[in-house]
Amino acid sequence: MIEADRELSAMVQDIWDKDVNRLKPGTDYRISLQGKAGPVNADMNDDMNDDNDGAGYPLFSFVDERIFKKESFLAFISLLDNYESDTGEPEIVTPEEEAENHKFLDCMLRTPTMKIAHKYLVEKQLSPEGLPEFKKQLYRIWFELYARRGASKPDSSGFEHVFVGETRGGRTVIGFHNWIQLYLQEKLGHIDYKGYSVNANSPQPDENKHILALQFSWKNGIKPKGSIFVGVSPEFEFALYTLCFLVSPNERVKVFFSIYEVDIVCHHYNQKHIGTTYPVLVKYQNEQKN
Repeated sequence: MIEADRELSAMVQDIWDKDVNRLKPGTDYRISLQGKAGPVNADMNDDMNDDNDGAGYPLFSFVDERIFKKESFLAFISLLDNYESDTGEPEIVTPEEEAENHKFLDCMLRTPTMKIAHKYLVEKQLSPEGLPEFKKQLYRIWFELYARRGASKPDSSGFEHVFVGETRGGRTVIGFHNWIQLYLQEKLGHIDYKGYSVNANSPQPDENKHILALQFSWKNGIKPKGSIFVGVSPEFEFALYTLCFLVSPNERVKVFFSIYEVDIVCHHYNQKHIGTTYPVLVKYQNEQKN
């Protein structure tokens, strides 16, 4: 049983409260959970896997895309086409892509959520106080390339894995824990939502809540079970995951915020980079909170 980190939970609650760009379920977006996804066998062909498909329709039935015109969303979305999805395929960062990375970080540093995270990290002596030095730290954590398992050359980064998604062996989707990328890829017809995922110890998913475990296929590969925040802003996730990476040496940290009790999984790669990070819903708390 993981003990909740109460001090970190207070920071996450503050970040949640300051997430002014978070979308409201049922108003700014609507999702359709449909049925529970079935088990996946990587050796099955696509037709056999489709027998376990619990969803005949897309996950997203509506998103008010006016939100995508906001600065942080624009900066985030500009990064999504900068990567080769196949692991083992070396990444080449062009000057234009590097400039987009810096523009995104500059945008993040101006947000209320990242200012809260930075202040706390400075107090804990985990990050430099100066913004240029802090930005360098963020660049290393999220954008510096490294070689994933079996790769001979740098083929991945924390940002690519967590927010964009990767494929391994042409059959398995790894990473891909972001709702904006999921929505945009689904809109293009590249995502086939297979249904929600739930086990005996986790609560039933709710279309009006901001965390969802699900199964989907992408680029001929399958994501047997993934977990994502839905409707939150890029700056909320970026601040939250950065905090958890720098504050906790553990691969799993429990936090309470709003109505959620959540395990944040955060794998460190060589102690310098984010290997992966995502939320796992443990239970809903007091429903009176928003």
